[in-house]
Amino acid sequence: QVQLVEAGGGLVQAGGSLGLSCAASGSIASINAMGWYRQAPGKQRESVALITSGGSTDYADSVKGRLTISRDNRKKTVYLQVNSLKAEDTAVYYCKAEVRRRDYSRIDYWGKGTLIPVSS
Repeated sequence: QVQLVEAGGGLVQAGGSLGLSCAASGSIASINAMGWYRQAPGKQRESVALITSGGSTDYADSVKGRLTISRDNRKKTVYLQVNSLKAEDTAVYYCKAEVRRRDYSRIDYWGKGTLIPVSS
């Protein structure tokens, strides 16, 4: 079994910054891409930042310049630094990992999500 555990959410004021982390554990041979997604109230889940195993990154246009994704392959952990937070960034943030398990199966795993409410 594989688990992703997010940490770092919580109430933050507009203009502030926040760091999230997501650690993967379990029957993992390797992890390909990892990413952060968010779901705002009443909206669909959207991708905000992706990072490959080699470190290439991609960001949603709406967050470029304010978010930084990084990862530590040895720790099987992905990070998200969010700066200059806006009220519209209020959402539940989820991490996802494309995992190749030790049985050679490839499965996408999701964390349970962490809420970031941004107060204006």
